[in-house]
Amino acid sequence: MAISDGIGNENANRMLLLSGGRSDGNIVVLFSGGKLELKADFYPPQPGGRPLDTEQITAALARAEVIHGILRENIEKAAKECNLNRRLLRDIAVARGNPPIAEVLEYFQVNPKLKPAEIIPLENERIDYRSISPFVIVKKGQALAKRKSRKEGRNGRDIYGQEIPHGTIRPDGVSAGINTHSDGIFIYSDINGQLVADKGVLNVQETLIIKGAVNYRTGNIIFPGDVFIEGPVSDGFKIYSGGSVTIKQTFDVTEAITKTDLIVSGGIIGRGKALLKVGGELRSKFLDNCKTACRKTVTVDAEIVNSSVYTMEKVEMTDKGMILGSEIYAVHGVRTGGIGKKTGKSSRIHCGVDFTAQQEQEKLNNQLKVVSFKLKKLRELLAAEGAENPEPASPGAERRRQMEDTLAQLEEEQRQTAAKASAVLARLNADEDAVIESSGIIMAGTLIEICQVALFVSEPLKHVRIRLDRSKGKLVTEKL
Repeated sequence: MAISDGIGNENANRMLLLSGGRSDGNIVVLFSGGKLELKADFYPPQPGGRPLDTEQITAALARAEVIHGILRENIEKAAKECNLNRRLLRDIAVARGNPPIAEVLEYFQVNPKLKPAEIIPLENERIDYRSISPFVIVKKGQALAKRKSRKEGRNGRDIYGQEIPHGTIRPDGVSAGINTHSDGIFIYSDINGQLVADKGVLNVQETLIIKGAVNYRTGNIIFPGDVFIEGPVSDGFKIYSGGSVTIKQTFDVTEAITKTDLIVSGGIIGRGKALLKVGGELRSKFLDNCKTACRKTVTVDAEIVNSSVYTMEKVEMTDKGMILGSEIYAVHGVRTGGIGKKTGKSSRIHCGVDFTAQQEQEKLNNQLKVVSFKLKKLRELLAAEGAENPEPASPGAERRRQMEDTLAQLEEEQRQTAAKASAVLARLNADEDAVIESSGIIMAGTLIEICQVALFVSEPLKHVRIRLDRSKGKLVTEKL
């Protein structure tokens, strides 16, 4: 007789395997395992009954057409336990077939390291969740996926000896898309950018597009290319771009560095501690309470308030634009509506001077002060040492020689630093033709400086251009 798959009521799922007296040991096979596994309950013999016999059990299984995967060791162990300890054992596996192993087709598997950043907090550790980014950024030449070779399948065999055909698995692999290529083994990125998987196709985007705001959902933005932000940027989040940054709303800046342009359709709010470094042009509606260094022109429509602005080109504003309580360093000049107001902090405008050279000169001057102070002290020590030990062979002669060596080193450092300072001074004045133009009023208290020649505005100036008169060595004002 063949053992069925156990379809039917609870009793139909069980079958007494051995025939004998009621006191004899016996087993009841369970059909719940289907055709791949057969389990049984082992009943111990009662006093006077015959013990379980392994050979009889195996023969009974054969009569039930169970011929493959007989677990003889399990049967022997269970029978011995029942016979010796008179204990009922349940759910003992007596036969187990070989399941089929599916064939796995060839596919490309995404590099497991390419997933959004994830931070697992340690006990008592504080986490800056702004550092967690949902974006996957890759580098040019980086491997995005690797080919997984085909794995052969294997047919199985059930407990009745019947072969079970294996199936086929088609994994959800990926393929090369935009800005990627494959050599048959790996898929590589052709550029630096954001990795985006679209329906199994790997693409690398040159531009990072953020549909909403920059906040805890996005984390800080660090991207090698251009960044386009459709929403506002919240306070506390940093932006570093290897290209340009375009923000369609307000930029509440903490720190931002761009390789090229920064364009803000709303305004820029800095809250006093903000830092902007722009490698190209800067354009914004207003600039409030931040320090800005820009390689090209700074264009602001409305106001520059309580800010420091450094640009290697110009500051351009509309006729309604105002500079209030700010310090401006613009190599080639400033054009604005007005500067200052009756009350509040005065503004300072510096033009014509390369501020990078000015900063370098200040650094060199400080170094010269330190070296000069050291030289003065060392010469005083040498003079005192000479008075105490005038003879060449005196006990302090070696110490004096060391001091003289140090003196020579300091004098050489002083000469080199002075030479550098002279070279920097030669390029300090970068544009003697720089001008400041105001279509409105320049309020009293404003300081204007062109190529280190200063003009303190003691009375309001209306609709003027201020330039350097080289022949007179002073600043002059002209009506626009």
